Amino acid sequence: MIALAIEGATILQVIPHLGAGGAERTTIEVTEALTAAGATALVASVGGRLEGELSRVGGKLIRIDSLASKNPITIRWNAHVLSKIARQQNVKLIHARSRAPGWSALWAARGMKLPFVTTYHGVYNAPIGAKGGLKRWYNSVMARGDTVIANSDYTAAHVRREHPEAASRIVTIHRGVDIVRFSPAAVNDVRRASTRKTWRIDETSGPVILLPARMTGWKGHREAIAAAGILAKKSDQPWTMVFAGDHQGRLEYVAELAALISQHGINARVRMAGHCDDMPAALAVSDIVIAPSNEPEAFGRVAAEAGAMGVPAVGSSVGAQGEIIVDGETGLIVAPRNPEALAGAMERLLGMGKAGRAEMGAKALHRVGERFTTSALQKATLSVYEGLMGRSV
Repeated sequence: MIALAIEGATILQVIPHLGAGGAERTTIEVTEALTAAGATALVASVGGRLEGELSRVGGKLIRIDSLASKNPITIRWNAHVLSKIARQQNVKLIHARSRAPGWSALWAARGMKLPFVTTYHGVYNAPIGAKGGLKRWYNSVMARGDTVIANSDYTAAHVRREHPEAASRIVTIHRGVDIVRFSPAAVNDVRRASTRKTWRIDETSGPVILLPARMTGWKGHREAIAAAGILAKKSDQPWTMVFAGDHQGRLEYVAELAALISQHGINARVRMAGHCDDMPAALAVSDIVIAPSNEPEAFGRVAAEAGAMGVPAVGSSVGAQGEIIVDGETGLIVAPRNPEALAGAMERLLGMGKAGRAEMGAKALHRVGERFTTSALQKATLSVYEGLMGRSV
């Protein structure tokens, strides 16, 4: 059967929050593509920081304050709410991006006989034993889509291992970078100067090493501090490390990091800058980006955005960062939880000088432009929608 056109259709995406994460950003990007294609883009969510951007790209927020709840009774009620929305809005397809609301979305889609899509934005693990069996069942909703989108080859392989029954329905659509927004030419001098002022960076600061991630232990801040301590003892060469990311209420963790910075004697070199509203500018004033995650990244947005800005990145060998970074060519890959290896990688990039880093960054930019763009993600996702809407469920 020939696929129905997206134009004129109403698509409902379901996500618990509209914060600043990868799933939320992808929701906005797909909304933008749907609007451009003449579709109506609805997003059911508790809401959050990206509400304004959702509206700007033509999406409509349907606020469901209980949508993030994991309470089984609430999840069932939310399924009823979503079914009512789907019926009233003449929804043609439901796309779930998280587990608890995913169950509500699944039941609503099946009850309304609508195509159901899921996206694995993260890697959901389950322990061995009875408790693990319950967790695996809970996770399984994300493998129950008529199409299951994995945001990297790494994620796709994980889904096949955990839920082999879904293997034939898995499609890999890599996260994308907006190469119009994340472009060195798009960041003017005013934005660069503002970022430098916020970070207290001047001509004496030396190369800037940026770790852009929310403040949580698995993102590798402790290892970055230890690596910075090693690097500082090796040479008096000036450089500055910046942590740019929201603490999300983890004040004890921030205090722990501040104590570690003092213990290593690098207070003058390391800044904890907090949330950054202008990540392209942050990358534009950086010379090296590090993403020393201790746990696997399902995609590796940091490495991709750094590459789009022509900045070489150092990523962990676990997860999907190796799909983005070509070790030794567009950046460097190191073992996780290994400050010595991280220090060595940063030392190598610092030793390349500005010209050497620029050459590596240019290769990273080319790779991202070929493989990891927002436009590619948008086109592939809308193709999935059209394929499902053109067949009976």
